[in-house]
Amino acid sequence: MAIDLSIMAAPFGWGSPGPSLGVVAYTSLKGRLEIDETGLRALLKRYSAGEINTEDLVEELAHMPYRDLGFARVDHHRELRTGFPEVIFGRGKTPVQVGRLAQEILSHSDRLLVTRATPEMHDAVAGVAPESLYEPTAKTITLDRRPVRKRRAGLVAVISGGTADLPVATEAAKTAEWMDSEVDCILDAGVAGLHRLLDRLGDLRRADAIVAVAGMDGALPSVVSGLVSVPVIAVPTSVGYGASFEGVGPLLTMLNACSPGVAVVNIDNGFGAGYMASIIAGKGASSVHQ
Repeated sequence: MAIDLSIMAAPFGWGSPGPSLGVVAYTSLKGRLEIDETGLRALLKRYSAGEINTEDLVEELAHMPYRDLGFARVDHHRELRTGFPEVIFGRGKTPVQVGRLAQEILSHSDRLLVTRATPEMHDAVAGVAPESLYEPTAKTITLDRRPVRKRRAGLVAVISGGTADLPVATEAAKTAEWMDSEVDCILDAGVAGLHRLLDRLGDLRRADAIVAVAGMDGALPSVVSGLVSVPVIAVPTSVGYGASFEGVGPLLTMLNACSPGVAVVNIDNGFGAGYMASIIAGKGASSVHQ
């Protein structure tokens, strides 16, 4: 079922003047962002006069345009600054809002990632991007329209303690894959059966960055870090009984990890871990090959 997004136009003033940012003013014209010519000329005049250098010019342009939808301001130059477009966090948004945000992002980018998404949100996105994919375990919506996908250097390994950690681990894996990293998933390899982890030790040691996802006692990242020479991104999950306090227990364990090389993200934040691991893996592998 596709959702009609045209109802979003009136309440949020499509075609109304956009905000002025820094030196260059940007206005919305017929649903598109346009650069204010006067502001752009002023910026280029400063560059021509030697008041700013090339790096300053690029920096100014990279931080300027966004699209004000009324309920959100879409950062269209995120990809220029970071290499990846803005990601939509689905929780707390309506399906119509997610669909409108996806439409706006895809008007400027070939890639889309929505996290913590629902099937209803995917229905809305499918109305503007029928080829988008919904992954029910990870609760992600992904799309990649690039004619040629460039694989980043580096391998990300995602290891989870138990099957109950699978949604968070899958979110991490899908995020790293969306960022063009090669991903190896090692599932249900918690410390209660250490032989399961040791059986895949060779695979872990081939990785350039590791995401370790665990609830309960949260000991997995520390164990893994003591066996490998690469960074381990620890993800505490809200899996566990009462005294785990919905992930606070494993979070404290990971923050107090004895083994060095462990960095910790927020509870259930598979996206943040996958994103960080992909960046680390790419940088690490590139430096090795140089």
